[in-house]
Amino acid sequence: MKKVAVVLSGCGVYDGAEIHEAVLTMLAIVKQGGEYQVFAPDIYQHHVINHTNGEEMAEKRNVLIEAARIARGDISDMKLYSPESFDALIFPGGFGAAKNLCNWAFKGPDCKVNDDVAKAIKSTLAADKPIGAMCIAPVILGKLLGDIEITIGADLADAAMVEKMGSKHCSTGHGDVIRDSKYKIFTAPCYMLDGSILDIAVGTENLVREMLKEA
Repeated sequence: MKKVAVVLSGCGVYDGAEIHEAVLTMLAIVKQGGEYQVFAPDIYQHHVINHTNGEEMAEKRNVLIEAARIARGDISDMKLYSPESFDALIFPGGFGAAKNLCNWAFKGPDCKVNDDVAKAIKSTLAADKPIGAMCIAPVILGKLLGDIEITIGADLADAAMVEKMGSKHCSTGHGDVIRDSKYKIFTAPCYMLDGSILDIAVGTENLVREMLKEA
């Protein structure tokens, strides 16, 4: 049975992990005969957003504790991740990926990636195991690795920012998966495109399927 590490960035599309993408990723892994373990960094999230009106709230929340809501409490600190214990690593999206796992939302191509996230990605690549990312999360891979092929949808401005990092952006629609030609890196657009939860289910299933073929 293939075991996949799922990295979350909190809980909620505007300041953490995109919940549909996170849950559908876990479901896709199990439907395709695998199992998963959820991870998140033990850090404060950049800010807290009221999801009813989009306004910032005057409080602090912890990424690991918030992500535990999605994981039903079964979650591990990102520091504890080791590629030797897993067959693949995957990152659902949500603004938390661009605010908490890195600061792309504020710095764009000049962003910095969280140290524990960077270590997990580099060690997984060194172990020749597949990495997947969806929605905005592929920018983390682009920042760390530079000249790779990724997608964050079809927006020309987004593509230009990705290519400023030295990566090649591939325009995609729902259900498409991009595999980099050098590394076992797989990316899909998901909610970077307008779509329904069914579109996201198809995208996550296709992404997980392609990853597990090489796990």
